[in-house]
Amino acid sequence: MLHSNNTQFHPPSFLLVGIPGLEDVHIWIGFPFFAVYLIALLGNITILFVIQMEHSLHQPMFYFLAMLACTDLGLSTATIPKMLGIFWFNLREIGFGACITQMYTIHICTGLESVVLTVMAIDRYIAICNPLRYSMILTNKVIAILSIVIIVRTLVFVTPFIFLILRLPFCGVRVILHTYCEHMGLAKLACANIRVNVVYGLIAFSVGYIDLSVIGFSYVQILRAVFHLPSWDARLKALNTCGSHVCVMLAFYLPALFSFMTHRFGHNIPHYIHILLANLYVVVPPALNPVIYGVRTKQIGEPVLRILIPKAY
Repeated sequence: MLHSNNTQFHPPSFLLVGIPGLEDVHIWIGFPFFAVYLIALLGNITILFVIQMEHSLHQPMFYFLAMLACTDLGLSTATIPKMLGIFWFNLREIGFGACITQMYTIHICTGLESVVLTVMAIDRYIAICNPLRYSMILTNKVIAILSIVIIVRTLVFVTPFIFLILRLPFCGVRVILHTYCEHMGLAKLACANIRVNVVYGLIAFSVGYIDLSVIGFSYVQILRAVFHLPSWDARLKALNTCGSHVCVMLAFYLPALFSFMTHRFGHNIPHYIHILLANLYVVVPPALNPVIYGVRTKQIGEPVLRILIPKAY
């Protein structure tokens, strides 16, 4: 029972409300979410296919891009199908195990996205500031080690969320005012002290500041190196190689920043705005990333055009 007053550590299910206050237009909200999901699926699968088929793309920058595409597929698939079930078919109930799995997958994917973007910034820093040593520094062995570090770091920080939720008792109404399950949304339903959850959540979130600091340092060094180049053509060419990565970072971090700021300080902002911003954070980057790289990266765009318009090539 969703509305049982019995205290349970593993209740049978929760109820996802969707976007509170906009229930009457859920069916219409579902259409842009569906379109975004299709773009995310087709775009990221295309990028993975192109990177696999084009041997010229078997280099560090595109290996990291493939990791980003896999992460985006996981993030969009973990969230949007359930959202569409809520919006179109009123399938609001979600089992306890499914809710925990969704929470874990979302936090894993957002954590992976953050650290992959950080590694991509380091990759651009080495490519522009130390171009002659690029192939010696980023060898296949180094890339393999970086991949393991990316996965292990994310698992170390995200896995405790599962145990922090499993230790909590739930009683009363088990309604989540959201479109998906996430750590603090679940913790707030518990009838117990959740201070540990709050503190650990802030610690895990602060890791993102470390990533941002590394990205910021990398791009400060990149800009210093670029503006020491002898000609404007060389400067523009160097900046263009970083343009796609900057756009992808903005697509990921800006919605996250707005969501965090409104959640912490926007107490007078309607609740549906909070939920919409939180949805942008997990829905928009997976769809924008392949579009940005497809448009701005010649090595990706040309193979796609060859497939779509073979007669032109």
